[in-house]
Amino acid sequence: MIDSMDVVVQRVRTSWTKASRGGPGAAARNAAPTVFPLPPGLRSGLHDVAMGEADAFSPRVSEHDLSRPGIVLREVDGLLQVGPPETSSFSMPPRNRRPPKVRLGPGQWLQWQINYRFGGGWSETWTYRLDTFNVAYGPASSDVFLGTPTRCVDERGFLR
Repeated sequence: MIDSMDVVVQRVRTSWTKASRGGPGAAARNAAPTVFPLPPGLRSGLHDVAMGEADAFSPRVSEHDLSRPGIVLREVDGLLQVGPPETSSFSMPPRNRRPPKVRLGPGQWLQWQINYRFGGGWSETWTYRLDTFNVAYGPASSDVFLGTPTRCVDERGFLR
C-alpha cells in the first residue's frame, strides 16, 4: 500500500503551443526547470508543478496524496516498482512499445521524462507537453531531486 511508504513523486508538467517552438519562446521553455526543491516536511505525496506558455513558464505548485500521481507505484519485495507514465490515445507520437517498470531501492530516485503533442480538433491548434516524473523512495530531503538521479528513463519522442 503506497500510503504507508515513504514515496515522493514530483510531477513537473510544462505546456506550450507553436509560439514557443522556436526563437525567444523556445528559449524560455527550454530554460524551465525539470526539478524543484520539495516543500519542507513532505514525507509522502505528490508535489505537482505546472508551467505553461500562457504564464511565461512560471511554476504553479500544489501538493496532493498519491492516489493519482500519473504513474503506477507498487512496493514489491522491499523495492518500489515504478510503471510507465499514463498516456492518452489522443496524443502523439504513438507509443506502441513502452519501457519496462523500474525498481528502486530505499534512498534511490528516478527521473522519467515523456513528451506529447495533442491535436487541436476544430481549431487546428497543436499543443505540446513535457512531463517529468521525479520519484524518490524512502525518506527524502527537500533537495533530493537537485542531484543526479539513480535511474533515468527518457521517452521523449520527435513531436514535429
